Parts: sequence; structure tokens; C-alpha cells
Amino acid sequence: MNKRPLGRSGFEVAPLAFGGNVFGWTVDEPTAFRLLDAFVERGFSLVDTADTYNKWVAGHRGGESETIIGNWFAQGGGRRERAVIATKCGMEMPDVGKGLSREHILRSVEGSLRRLRTDRIDLYQAHEEDGSTPIDETLEAYAKLVREGKVRAIGASNYSPAGLAAALDRAEKSGLPRYESLQPRYNLYSREFEKELAALCTGRGVGVIPYFPLAAGFLTGKYRTEADLAQSARGAGIKRYMDERGMRILAALDEVAKALRAKAGQVALAWVMARPAVTAPIVSATTLAQLRESMAAVDLSLDKAAMDRLDSASA
Repeated sequence: MNKRPLGRSGFEVAPLAFGGNVFGWTVDEPTAFRLLDAFVERGFSLVDTADTYNKWVAGHRGGESETIIGNWFAQGGGRRERAVIATKCGMEMPDVGKGLSREHILRSVEGSLRRLRTDRIDLYQAHEEDGSTPIDETLEAYAKLVREGKVRAIGASNYSPAGLAAALDRAEKSGLPRYESLQPRYNLYSREFEKELAALCTGRGVGVIPYFPLAAGFLTGKYRTEADLAQSARGAGIKRYMDERGMRILAALDEVAKALRAKAGQVALAWVMARPAVTAPIVSATTLAQLRESMAAVDLSLDKAAMDRLDSASA
């Protein structure tokens, strides 16, 4: 399988990442183990999670996803060595707080390492910008973790163009670690990333690992009426896509998928993977069938006519 560089981190990953946000929410631990095993056995490696996953579930406090991944690592069999593990800090955690201060980062990483049952995090990401903490303080905290071997590379999530550019500039001038990746929302419906961030990432050699490449499942075509929303725990979030433009995109996906004898979701993933700035979109799955369908998208090639059709529908 062809692999792509993750910024200048030294990591090369297959063009699809697994999103662990569902672990401990809509996916129990035994199922998560089967999904992760299937993922790495197929040659994929990048697994994304966060300390806050999934505190939104009743009775949870955050850290449940990391704990499940850590238990999977603990099974041995080379699982830790076969995975590139990415997690995040910075959003509100009970009894820990939030932000990108030195204190918060150094406290948060210890919790993530403990839950993940590992001695290192391959990609440690700032979950969101923190305007109240100087960027030097944030980068110096990450530098300490890199020196100690607890973190291999750092990345950013949900950063604005100005915020990312400022962080990259400061890292370059100060000799501190720089953000090697960006995690933005990006899919056929949500294309704001293309306005400024795409050119910035391409020009500065920053890897891009988009989340919601299937628009929370909308682009699979399973949700075409409001009655369909009851199929998913994400139903309320999917409703936003069910407008005239969303239906136009689904029609184009149906058309291209039929011509390629593929599924609409596979075409939507192939479109994201074909964008020049993208390293690997992040997909979640609750069943092996869903995961295998998504993994098969890496073998799907969209010609210019197909790309143009999708671009036109989603304009």
C-alpha cells in the first residue's frame, strides 16, 4: 500500500486513519479490538483519539477511548509497534481543566500515557487553539515532552489559518517543535478548509488528517429523510446536511458510485484522499463490514470527470 508522509514528522502512513471517538460509546471493547486488529492487519496504522473521548456519554468522564486502545496494546502481538497513535489535549477534562498551558499539557500527557499503556505518543495534538496562553509556552512544553521521549511529533486540530501560521512561524524562529499535522473538518459538504488552510498546509509541508470526511455518515447515503436520523446516535448532528445542497451532493455520489460499482461513502472518501493537501482522512466504524467498506476506498481511483462532477455538485 502506498504511504504518505505525515508532515515532516518522519512517519509515513497509509491514506486512511481510524477514529477512536466511537470506542466506549457506540463500540464496546471486544468490538474495538476486532476493528483495530482488522485495521492494522490490512496495512493501515494511524489511530486517532483524544483525552476527552468520550466524556459526552452518560456516566463517562473522558479517557474511555484511550483506555480501550491501551487495553488493545496490552494484548501484545506487536500491536503497539504496528500503530501510529495520535491523541489530543486542550479541551475541558474533569478535574484537569483545559487549555495549552505548560501545566495543563504536562499533566494531560501523563494521563494519556497511563490510559494508553504506552511510553510514547507518536502524534500529540492541540485539540483547539488557546488564545490565553503564549504560543512559546505551549511549544516549550511540547519540546520538553519530545526531549523526554514521551512524544514523537506534535500536531494541531481546529486551528485557524492565522493561528496555525503564527505557530509555525514561532517554531521556526525559536527552534522549537512545530505542528507537523492539522486536523480540520473537511468533506464534500464542508469545504472551508480549502479557502486558506489547504494552501498553507501544502506550502509549509504540514500533513492533513481531516475529521468527518463522511459528514458524520451523511455522505454514505444512509440518511435521506428526517426519519432516517433515528438510525444513528449522531442523528441530530446529521440533520444540518439535509438541505438542497446536501441532496445535490448525494445525487452526484450516487451517479459516480454507480459508474464505478462502488458505494457512495467510498466515493466520498476517495474524493478527500485525492485532494492534494490531504494525508489521511479519519473514519470511524462500528462494525467490521463498515470498516472494510471504508478501507476498500483506498483502492478506488476517481478520474477527472468524476472529480469535476463531485466538485460541481458540492460547490
